[in-house]
Amino acid sequence: MDKTMIKVEGISKYYRLGTQGAGRFREDVRHWWRRRLGSSPNGAPANEAHIWALRDISFTIGEGEVVGFIGKNGAGKSTLLKIISRITRPTEGRIRGRGRIASLLEVGTGFHSELTGRENIFLNGHILGMTRQEIQSQFDEIVDFSGVGAFLDTPVKRYSSGMYVRLAFAVAAHLMPEILIVDEVLAVGDAEFQQKCLRKMKEISGKKGRTVLFVSHNLQALGNLCQRVLILEKGRLADSGTPAAMIARYLREDCVQCLWQAYGAPAVAPGNEHIRIKRVELIPTYPGKEELIDVRTALRLELEFWYDPPAFDDPDLIVGVHLFTLGGDCIFDVASPRTRLPKGLISGSCQIPANFLNDGSYYISIVFVSNTTRRLFYFESCLSFEVADHRENTAWYGKWMGHVRPDFKVQLETYNPFTHG
Repeated sequence: MDKTMIKVEGISKYYRLGTQGAGRFREDVRHWWRRRLGSSPNGAPANEAHIWALRDISFTIGEGEVVGFIGKNGAGKSTLLKIISRITRPTEGRIRGRGRIASLLEVGTGFHSELTGRENIFLNGHILGMTRQEIQSQFDEIVDFSGVGAFLDTPVKRYSSGMYVRLAFAVAAHLMPEILIVDEVLAVGDAEFQQKCLRKMKEISGKKGRTVLFVSHNLQALGNLCQRVLILEKGRLADSGTPAAMIARYLREDCVQCLWQAYGAPAVAPGNEHIRIKRVELIPTYPGKEELIDVRTALRLELEFWYDPPAFDDPDLIVGVHLFTLGGDCIFDVASPRTRLPKGLISGSCQIPANFLNDGSYYISIVFVSNTTRRLFYFESCLSFEVADHRENTAWYGKWMGHVRPDFKVQLETYNPFTHG
């Protein structure tokens, strides 16, 4: 890279837990004075609950580079992108950069809910420093990409979440920013729109030399799109390198045999206001005496979760099961039918047949989607397991090719010209 676009130097971000102010001027001044008087050994103000969301992060990104960020929930990925986008300021360190930045960190970023889609396109363009003529030259392409032309003069507060994100991405991608920052928000769209967005990001980085920063739980998309991947762990930069090496490391560190998770109450369970996980379990049907998952082992996935439907009319729910290899390749993506379910405890199951998976390491993620467009919760890497090969009486001593090993038969017979014509 012959031109540095972003240089991050020693960035740290501190949050005080609880309310930001006491609500009274005297108490807020007292709190400020306590902070001035002393700090705890780790650098946080004394006598208060705190968290360092980021700690001493440094890296450089060049022109035209596509960089991905991976890490568990709470690792600091979104906080880092907000700082780079100048939405929030760091507690320590500084960021130097050049060029216009367009950010898509959550649905409707930069939109005014009372304005129409048309008005928000021009508003975002002016925020990026573009003239009306420059915005107008891209206007038709933005509308065509977003697919919301029929609703262009409708206030965006009446848009669905899918329409919101389609227009928001179209605006961010087409208004000629030198740097495009995209968080997991693309998960809101359907599969076709996600692929369309990924193609667009590859196009603007490759043909037009724009810089792209990308956060996603879709490791396959990160591997295909990015030139470099950074791993964040508990607010620190753990490693940086090629997508293949970083994805393998990220998965390898978490790859321990985990066949079940269970939680006694919604308050302590993973999830959010719509989904809370009660139990996920992978139940093997062992083929022999040894309790090892073998290529001949059938697996049954069972799940239970507390469900509170979103507050809009007649929401349907889809639960998808994603099976990945340790290297991040998706083996399958299966889903339940669209089902309208009441508030309460919901159960489900999925069967992985015997003689299907090859030996190797795998992990499962579960996605909960409302009305095919809105991702409610993604339970990432919730189960992981090893598949072994303990077959006997075989003359094959190498690893079979591929990720799956279905028990299909190849028939052989002596050639007979009279029966084969």
